[in-house]
Amino acid sequence: MRSENRPPLFPAFLDLRGKRAVVVGGGDVAARKARALERCGAELTIVAPRLCDALAERVRLGSASHRAKRFEVADLAEAQLVIAATDDPAVNAGVADAAHAAGIAVNVADDAERSSFVMASVVERGPLQIAISTSGASPALARRLHARIEGAVPEGYGALATLAGRYRAAAIRRLADPQARKRFWARVMEGPIAALAIEGRGTEAREALERALDEAAAQAAHPEAKR
Repeated sequence: MRSENRPPLFPAFLDLRGKRAVVVGGGDVAARKARALERCGAELTIVAPRLCDALAERVRLGSASHRAKRFEVADLAEAQLVIAATDDPAVNAGVADAAHAAGIAVNVADDAERSSFVMASVVERGPLQIAISTSGASPALARRLHARIEGAVPEGYGALATLAGRYRAAAIRRLADPQARKRFWARVMEGPIAALAIEGRGTEAREALERALDEAAAQAAHPEAKR
């Protein structure tokens, strides 16, 4: 049982591109964890005597490597993240102990107390990710909130996030004053530009954003013109 005195977990989004991740386990739970890691660009190794069909297919396609054996501490060499997802609590505990000893971030399926991180329930809209966590206290509550948020956030918010990302560097370059950038992005996110993107009118949204950026840059260059 998780200690009530334990402080909340620190929320963070990790860049796993090219990082070695190890999943110990060959069943459906391990497959779900592996799928999430693979989507983030991790170099995935699966350690298990046997694999379920979903994991076997990943190995066949070359998106993961497989060590057909029981877990050994040596399997964590050069790993930066490990997930224990077997159906044997003793094996999971051994994986967690080895990872903690090596200073490697570890998640143990259904055992938040042995984990150094928990995997959030995530609502995805393109590059936009809304992560929900109860710090391991109630996965059922996280699933309930996931369903409510998923219904409340339209798919179009992904297009809006993509549009903003496309012009982020240009805004930094053309609006050197952080406050000017803040006002510009507030105008984008709270006005018709956002509405156009969310409605799927991407070309119109892009053209409107470019005009708004031109105007903001002109105002920043000639503040007296606003008087």
